[in-house]
Amino acid sequence: MDRTLPGTDRLPPRTDTGVIGWMRSRLFSSPLNAILTILALWILLLAVPALIDYLFVKPDFAATTAAQCRETGGYCWAFVREKHRLILFGIYPYDEQWRPLLASVILVAAIVCSCIRWFWKPFLALIWVVVLTAVGVLMWGGVLGLTYVENAKWGGLPLTLILSTFGIAFAFPFGLLLALGRRSHMPGVKAVCVIYIELIRGVPLVSLLFMSSVMLPLFLPEGFSIDKLLRAQIAIILFAAAYVAETVRGGLQAIPKGQYEGADSLGLSYWQQMRKIILPQALKIVIPPLVGIFISLFKDTSLVVIIGIFDLTQAAKAAVSDAVWRGFSTESYLFISAIYFVFCYSISRYSLSLERQLDQGQHR
Repeated sequence: MDRTLPGTDRLPPRTDTGVIGWMRSRLFSSPLNAILTILALWILLLAVPALIDYLFVKPDFAATTAAQCRETGGYCWAFVREKHRLILFGIYPYDEQWRPLLASVILVAAIVCSCIRWFWKPFLALIWVVVLTAVGVLMWGGVLGLTYVENAKWGGLPLTLILSTFGIAFAFPFGLLLALGRRSHMPGVKAVCVIYIELIRGVPLVSLLFMSSVMLPLFLPEGFSIDKLLRAQIAIILFAAAYVAETVRGGLQAIPKGQYEGADSLGLSYWQQMRKIILPQALKIVIPPLVGIFISLFKDTSLVVIIGIFDLTQAAKAAVSDAVWRGFSTESYLFISAIYFVFCYSISRYSLSLERQLDQGQHR
């Protein structure tokens, strides 16, 4: 006999709540998901213990030489202790490496502040002006008693952060303009944007970097030159902007026609429509692919090695060129892989949190 009082809900079965319910709905909801879960667990059981053994069990943490590392096997932490400054800062003068370290901390702090919605106010632009000035002073020097260091000696993590930060900061607004131009009703503007986007997306970044380093100086007036680092930065911006433009264009096409008609009915100008109604919705839709572009851009900065710029990857390669530590390339590349993972994973997690924040108005 059912003794449940009228108007009251029955409690769900225990197998549908708690840990068991979560596992049933997420891991074993179908035969295929069950097989994939078991396969993933099997791979983890094979990989994780072996990785822990290689990184923390086999190594001799007291080792200080390459010979001691070769005897014990496992990850050579002595190599990291010996070469981490070369990998992180490249050939920047050894006694002055506190400057790129401080510049990197300031730059990362500014990026973190820019990700917090409370800082999305006009004074954020002033913060970035101060930050970029401080980074320039620290890296170049020549003022305030700091020794001048030419940018040919910049390298490692600070250079990677500078290239990726400036690349994202300038490629995003440029890409927005290209996306709007491609959807323009003016044939000339639309044709220029289409040709640019298709041309840039049709070639790899390597070719753009090569052309910016080798071909561009040939077209400049005699006696006029552009710094190699600046040429690489421009190539990265132009390349990323084309992909941002196509991504944003997809978001603009996903906006219902009624939104445009509603904006017209309010008597808003074209730029008011874009700024207040259309672009906020379009950018919200394309957050995941935009973040994918930014993550790819951060990793693609390693391609500047082909034009002789001493980025993080080139610094890792230089660290294992030392005859004493030759043969420890695994240690070197695992070290920079961990750095890339921390930054890329942080960007990915931030995009997820931003999506959740912007979706709050869509749920009750």
